[in-house]
Amino acid sequence: MSPPSRRLQTKPVITCLKTFLISYSLIFWFTGVILLAVGVWGKVSLEAYFQLASEKSTNAPYVLIGTGAIIIIFGLFGCFATCRGSPWMLKLYAMFLVLVFIAEFVAGISGFLFRHEIKAVLGDAYKDAVTNYNTTDPKSSVVDNIQKTLHCCGVYSYEDWNTTKYFKDQGIPDSCCKENNVCAVENLKDLDRAHDIVYDTGCFSKVTTLMESNLGIIAGISFGIAFFQLIGVFLACCLSRYITNNQYEMV
Repeated sequence: MSPPSRRLQTKPVITCLKTFLISYSLIFWFTGVILLAVGVWGKVSLEAYFQLASEKSTNAPYVLIGTGAIIIIFGLFGCFATCRGSPWMLKLYAMFLVLVFIAEFVAGISGFLFRHEIKAVLGDAYKDAVTNYNTTDPKSSVVDNIQKTLHCCGVYSYEDWNTTKYFKDQGIPDSCCKENNVCAVENLKDLDRAHDIVYDTGCFSKVTTLMESNLGIIAGISFGIAFFQLIGVFLACCLSRYITNNQYEMV
């Protein structure tokens, strides 16, 4: 059995570690809320752009939503484990933090390394969507949405539509028009007339710039949360060790 003075010295350390870990767990819980919100925002804001590169909807926003939900649950678990002072619960909490850190770090590095490939795939997909544009294809609706939202036209310029089948029949799509009241079909079929009534900036540069900026925000948040988790691992391991040693010393 350890001397009373040593036990008295250990208890304040445990109390201090518990306070820090509970505070950390609450902040960690809040980061889960942030990831959940980012996932929902990505689903709403970026889904149209991801649809260009895939016939099906991308799972990326759902991954963020799922990760955020799991972090919220384990953030509450961390608070419970800290209050209970259970060494095995604290170790489980630390293991979870390590696994999430590794997953987020690997995902972030992969996204950074393959960003140029993602950009190339998106560019090819957008060119294909413009070439095969029609009023019934879901990807054509995405093209219309992009052109209206970003105020752009075609891949690199409005002249890209000149080589499409749709241009021969209908001219440049209405979604390129600056003002709908002057976008008559006869004007949209003539590139010279269309120059003054449609957006002359291509969509590819605007789409990639938007994607890179938004993905940069997501990556920055993910990396920040990932490294923040290392603090929780350290606190959980220290508290588990102090509680275990204190239990043995009291025997």
